[in-house]
Amino acid sequence: MHQSPIKKALYAFIFLAITNNINAQTSTQKASVEKSLYGIQTGFLGIWGHNEARLTNTIALRTEIGLDADIFNAEFIGSNDKFLLTPVITLEPRWYYNLNRRFRKGKKIANNTANFLALKISYHPNLFVISNVENIEVIPDLQIIPKWAIKRTVGKHFTYETGIGIGYRKLFYQNDRNRIFIVDDSDVAVDLHLRLGYTF
Repeated sequence: MHQSPIKKALYAFIFLAITNNINAQTSTQKASVEKSLYGIQTGFLGIWGHNEARLTNTIALRTEIGLDADIFNAEFIGSNDKFLLTPVITLEPRWYYNLNRRFRKGKKIANNTANFLALKISYHPNLFVISNVENIEVIPDLQIIPKWAIKRTVGKHFTYETGIGIGYRKLFYQNDRNRIFIVDDSDVAVDLHLRLGYTF
């Protein structure tokens, strides 16, 4: 039976993470992600608050809520650029695959400072919209994006992250009777990951 690219990416992520964790357990090194981290981040397109909870020595589960931003131009509502902010809820397992290597080399690993592979699962509900356009709504969507990124810490609390991911998006249209149905066609979603943050 044909498997979707999303399932293949998920299976590959789980396999690599389990393999790395087994190797880490047999090593004399004791590098580990933080037990629990809270922080805030901002970027070109939004602001978010998050928690990272340790699952294994090299895997953390990030839960995140925030506001995603968008800038667009619509001729029928004026010539100026428009912007909006809309809520987003994200669940993202992260595998910090070079954490042990950084530890052995004496490099900083505090605040989960390492390279990572992640599977970003985000949902945009149509709860409210902050915009300079009146009576605008967003179409709720679900995004599943495998991505690669790096996380670095400056000082004790400031962090930055950069990376990229490509995945899929499903749109949930709503009809006049407030019943939601899923659009069959998938759309490509791109995550250009660039964030500055503060860890508490």
